[in-house]
Amino acid sequence: MHILVVSQYFWPENFRVNDLVKEWGARGHVVTVLTGLPNYPLGKVYDSYRSNPQAYRYYEGARVIRVPMLPRGSGGLRLILNYLSFVVGGCLWGPVRLRGVQPDVIFVFEPSPVTVGLPAVWLGQRKKVPVVFWALDLWPETLSAIGVVRSKLVLGWVAHMVRYIYKRCELVLGQSRGFMTSLAKYCDNKDKIRYFPSWSEDVFIEGNVQPAPEVPRMPGTFSVLFAGNIGEAQDMPAVLDAVERLKENLAIRWIIVGDGRKTEWLQTEVFKRGLQDRVVLAGRFPVERMPSFYAHADALLVSLKRDPVFSMTIPGKVQSYLMAGIPLLGMLDGEGAAVIRDADAGLTCDAGDGEGLANAVLALAAMPVEVRQRLGLNGRHYAQQEFGRAQLMDRLEGMLAEAVALRKANA
Repeated sequence: MHILVVSQYFWPENFRVNDLVKEWGARGHVVTVLTGLPNYPLGKVYDSYRSNPQAYRYYEGARVIRVPMLPRGSGGLRLILNYLSFVVGGCLWGPVRLRGVQPDVIFVFEPSPVTVGLPAVWLGQRKKVPVVFWALDLWPETLSAIGVVRSKLVLGWVAHMVRYIYKRCELVLGQSRGFMTSLAKYCDNKDKIRYFPSWSEDVFIEGNVQPAPEVPRMPGTFSVLFAGNIGEAQDMPAVLDAVERLKENLAIRWIIVGDGRKTEWLQTEVFKRGLQDRVVLAGRFPVERMPSFYAHADALLVSLKRDPVFSMTIPGKVQSYLMAGIPLLGMLDGEGAAVIRDADAGLTCDAGDGEGLANAVLALAAMPVEVRQRLGLNGRHYAQQEFGRAQLMDRLEGMLAEAVALRKANA
């Protein structure tokens, strides 16, 4: 197949879509990627891209086509303009730069925003090919959950746009079973909805990894590591509440690896609260480096704010955490917490419960090493069974073929 991937984010940005493109190329498919300018999460176009954009024209054999786009910058207005600029660039410049490219199917990667679907369905109509939409975030629910949009009128407009996109897709994939009900509200045909979760990257099962030199070694310390996006959804205020409750316990250390829109707030709060001796803010690193940071961890932390939409979400890091074979600490509700419990891979507390998280850290730290090792191995086994990369790649490949067959049958 010739697969056209439409994604606002792509290499050198770190997103799971990179792994998809690499895998499809290895399986013999022709892949073209329509994307924007790399600027996530810092909000400005990467210096390496600015200095040599030609070096980013191909990725693992896939041709990468970029359209004009305003970088994220800082602030809510700039973020909205960033989203809209990709829609405009994709709809106006996409057809021009994809002239002569005739895919069999269009695949949409949507961690957020849902607006990425607009240029995709426009291209699908022009090229008369099916569109498969992978929803990793729920709009308009997420906009309301994190307080970005409070107007019911605006949320109604967004809901109308979501219906418009889903109606023009052959298949709509949801990253958790909890997504199915929400997706069904906006789909004209419920039969087009499929469950497709994120997979566990194989890089996290590598052995003999040397601990990252960026983090000081502290023998005898129980280290809790958080890795990934640092934004509103991750509820860093509740995480810092737990840190403060344990700041007199010198045997507990917190390592935060990542970046995002709440990074500056987090840095300021850590120093304001006098937590700099308890918290290591390591910064952002590529996914390939993550195992070296995990090597410092006795527990891996995942957190989400308390909201019905987040209770339906399984954060992508959960699959990676499970595969790492290290116990999990979850401060979240719903499906994400259920995965940790079902896997018997760690301890959980309610979303937003800083005191509960602090107690869970103490409980896990007090466990014998062999018990924590068993929890970690439970998680890895569960990840291999439920989120194995090879089996999910096979399933997705089958869904793309199904979409092509459905379009032909309905033509």
